Parts: sequence; C-alpha cells; structure tokens
Amino acid sequence: MNVRQAGIGADEQRVAALMANAERLLAERRDAEAQRLFHEAEAILPDHPLVLHERARRIAAGGDAAGAHAIFERLVSLVPDHLPFWLSLAAARRALGRREEELDALEHALALDPTHLVVLLQKAALLDLIGKPRSAAAVYGHALQTLAPGTQLPAAVEAHVRHAQRRVRENAALLAQAIDARIGDLPGASAAGKSRARFDRCLDQVLGRRRIYLPEPTYMLFPYLRNYEYFDRESFPWLASVEAATEAIRDELLGVLRADQAGIAPYIAFSESLPLRQWRELNNSRRWGAYFLWNQGRREEAHLARCPRTATALAAVPQVDIPGRGPTAFFSILDAHTKIPSHSGVTNTRLTVHLPLIVPPGCRFRVGGETREWREGTAWVFDDTIEHEAWNDSDTPRAILIFDVWNPELTALERDLVRETMTALVEYYAPEGDIPGVAI
Repeated sequence: MNVRQAGIGADEQRVAALMANAERLLAERRDAEAQRLFHEAEAILPDHPLVLHERARRIAAGGDAAGAHAIFERLVSLVPDHLPFWLSLAAARRALGRREEELDALEHALALDPTHLVVLLQKAALLDLIGKPRSAAAVYGHALQTLAPGTQLPAAVEAHVRHAQRRVRENAALLAQAIDARIGDLPGASAAGKSRARFDRCLDQVLGRRRIYLPEPTYMLFPYLRNYEYFDRESFPWLASVEAATEAIRDELLGVLRADQAGIAPYIAFSESLPLRQWRELNNSRRWGAYFLWNQGRREEAHLARCPRTATALAAVPQVDIPGRGPTAFFSILDAHTKIPSHSGVTNTRLTVHLPLIVPPGCRFRVGGETREWREGTAWVFDDTIEHEAWNDSDTPRAILIFDVWNPELTALERDLVRETMTALVEYYAPEGDIPGVAI
C-alpha cells in the first residue's frame, strides 16, 4: 500500500512532499532544516504515517526504544505493505533485545521484497548475533547475489557488504573442510586433475567460490555441447604441431611488425551508429590491432605471402570453413596497458585457439571463472561464447596468433548442416548490402 493513501487531499500531498524533502536533507546531513520541515508536516497532519515514522525515529535516537517501538508497531498495523516501517520496527526490537521478534519483522519485510539488500544484511547480522553463523553466512550469500556488477553503494552499506563477503568466504572454507572429511574415504576422491575437474567446479559453485559460466553466444547456440571454458588438450591432437612451429610463426610476426605496420587494422571496427557499450574505447583503435591472414573466410593473399610457415601450420588444423564466415586467423596485438572488456562470441559451433608469441609479464586472460597467464609457445583452446576478457598490464605490446576451429563434438553431418545454414543466412541478406547491425 502506498503510505499516501493514509491521508486526505491536498494536506496529505503537502505532508508527503515535506517529508520527502526532509528525508533528502537528512541524507545530506542538514538535520536542522530537515527538523523544520518535519515540524511543519507535523502541524498539518500529526498522525500521518510518515510523520509518525519520523517522530518514532527521533524518539529512538533520544534513547526511548520502547516508546519508538510502540509507534512502529502501530505503523505496521496501519500500513502493513510499507517495507521501511518493518525495517524500523526490526531496529527497535534489536535495541530492546527482542531477537526473535526482530527476526519476525525482517521476515515480514522480506515477504514484501525478498531481494532487499539492507534487510538481508540485517537478517544475516541478526543470525550471527543469536548464534547461528552458518545460516547467517547463507543469508549473507543471498544478499551478495542481489548486487549487480559495478553497483555503487553508500559507504556504510559498502562496509556491511565487505563484511558479508568475508563471512561467506569463512563459511565456505569451513564447509569445504566438512565436505572433504565426508568424501575423503571414497576411492579416487583424493585424485587431482582431470578426474576431479568437473566435480571441483561444481563444489566451487556450491561454496560460492566461483560461479559457473554458461555459453551465451551472440547468435547461434548449438545445444548439448560441453560448456568447458578451456578445453582439454587431448581433444586436439594437432595442437602440439602448431606449438612446434612457434619460433617460425614468431619470426614471421616480427617481419610484419618491421615491414607491414599498415596491414595491422583495428580489430574492433563497428559503425558509430550502433550501441557500442563496452567497445567504445577500443572501437576503430589500433590499441587492439589485427593482422588478418583469413578474415571471415576471405584469404588475405598479401599477408599470407608474408607468412608462409604460419599458413602451413594452419593448413593442418580443422579450421571453420563457411563461405563468408570462416576461417578466421590473425595476429592479435594488444598495446601496453590495454584491457579487452568482457564479451562473448557468435557461436559455440566453433572454438578459439590462442598461440602466444610475444608475452611480456603482466598479461592475463579470463574465460568464465578461470584466469590464466599466456606462456609463449603454449597454446590453449577455449569456448569464446563464454564470457571472457584480457589484460596487458605491461609496458610493451603482447602478440598472439588467434584462429578458430570446429568444435570437435560436432559430427560431420552437424558441421555440414551448420555450414549450409550459415551460408543460406549470408546469401539471404546479401542482396540488401552491408547494413550496420544486420551482419550475421
């Protein structure tokens, strides 16, 4: 219920406006001005719920918790669907040491808004206070889940959030010990590496240590494929031969950097008419440059001629072969102190390969919940439809060879079906030309 329904006509509207301004002044620490507006509102409608609420808060601040509590109880009976009244009642009950009744008030507030950050933080703190630390940590976890990335909070609330994060970590460590003790005697449970990789990620998610990221392609999601962030090398028997060519490929890259800087184009090159969001800083910038050998299925003949040994290495891998869409292969050059923001790729029918060539210290790459540092000559394969980002925190450029390959879980028939579907899509839109925002 809107608290304005408790008053009548112009007087009620006037009081509501006065109290809203008083709240703003209090937030700005202009208490004397806020008190003047409160008294003005009180003179108009002394029993208006907002006036009663402020009167009770001032009584509580003066040390009369019982008197404030009586008013707050009256308020929640008058306006039971106004969450701030329940929160104030809970605070009064805490001051009186009435823990179970405080919890009841918080539950009423959460019934109105189950994701209210402050109420969840207060409930968790109360559970800690009454000796239920495990349940408190679980509620702290619920509170943290309500926060969107980048949320800016008042300093006081931010301090409570940091406390919540610490309590969740502490509880996760204790819970992990309990689980380890439970499963420790299972045959093979102490094994590390591949045999426990999936379970360990599952456990990380249960304990709140790392979330599990799912593929979120910008165009085509092929269902029922594994959603690994980094794939096991055993699925790519050709990977070692590509790594063996690292020195030759690096030499060709160095030749490009010496003699063909003009061939390096901005990797991000969107029309300014499109909503760029995270790409605004890198759009049409050579801070992230690309020297293409193949670009969306188009051979860059002059570039391939400069890099024959790189072309030979790539010829031995199962590159995506879709007219107008694949293969794609290029030298990726990321300037010093440059970050590639988190993003995801077009389709999980393909995977992306990185072969690091020039990697100064301070270069990192995150896919989903796992961050790695590139090592020159050591390649990896990942699903680029899972959120990923990169950093070059060094003082010099970082350079790697990037190319795409078919997802090995696709059958030969499925590759044919995807290839022909994508070709049909390209051909369908081709007669109307290249329209920004319509590219497939």
